[in-house]
Amino acid sequence: MNDPAADEPTEAAAPVCPRHPDRVAYVRCQRCGRPACPECQRPAAVGVQCVDCVRESKRAAPRVRTVFGGTADSAAVNGRPVVTLTIIGLCVVSWLLQLVTSGAWTQALWFWPWGGAVEPWRFLTASFLHSTSPLHILFNMYALWITGQFLEPLLGRVRFGMLCLLSAIGGSVGVLLLAGDPFTSAAWQTPVVGASGMVFGLFGAMLPVMRRLGRSMGQVIVLLAVNGAIGFFVPGISWQAHLGGLVTGALVATAFAYAPKERRAAFAWVVPLVGMALLIALAVWRYSSAGVL
Repeated sequence: MNDPAADEPTEAAAPVCPRHPDRVAYVRCQRCGRPACPECQRPAAVGVQCVDCVRESKRAAPRVRTVFGGTADSAAVNGRPVVTLTIIGLCVVSWLLQLVTSGAWTQALWFWPWGGAVEPWRFLTASFLHSTSPLHILFNMYALWITGQFLEPLLGRVRFGMLCLLSAIGGSVGVLLLAGDPFTSAAWQTPVVGASGMVFGLFGAMLPVMRRLGRSMGQVIVLLAVNGAIGFFVPGISWQAHLGGLVTGALVATAFAYAPKERRAAFAWVVPLVGMALLIALAVWRYSSAGVL
């Protein structure tokens, strides 16, 4: 005999999200038709799509590049300039270490021409140090944030990172080149700290970038003039580092901004290599001509 209960209609199983099988999902993706729970739903032009379809469409979409060759979305994660924030974070951590180590961290990383001759890493590490005054690091980090959030999305992570690196080293090389006689000038024994060389490199980079975009450079020139003058009138500020970083940043950014379209990818690596080689050559020449090497 047939079981009467077997002939009764059964309730259809409720649809569940493929990514979260424990969640009932009555909303379906407009692209693949699969159920999607609220956590996996993404707004689309019409209806919603699941997170997997959104990820797949991003992979298939052509990469949009800026006029300088950088990937338009490569400089930011969740809309944030990651290289700029990383540098700021390193500077803040380094400054805190300066405070808690009673100067030991500062002495291990600061730059002075005599020290750079035997410990060349100081050409770079000094840019992540600051004086104990909060105003010094606050001003530099603010300037880095303002210029970085503008330049990094335009140039892309790699180009912007190389620009910062070369500008920082260029600032120290500027101190070395303008330090005077090594046996009579106090500049050869005066420690230099601060991200000012890097910041001025970004200031300098704004000029060719703004020109390439066809925008007015008036505000940038005024900003450079005001900050450049401070280095000559306020004691304890190394205008040599400012000048070295400024020139380096302007030259590097010019090469990036006016690179031929078909060779932009190559320029992203060639320019930093050539720039680093030139900075090293200038430092070696200065030490050799001064009788240090």
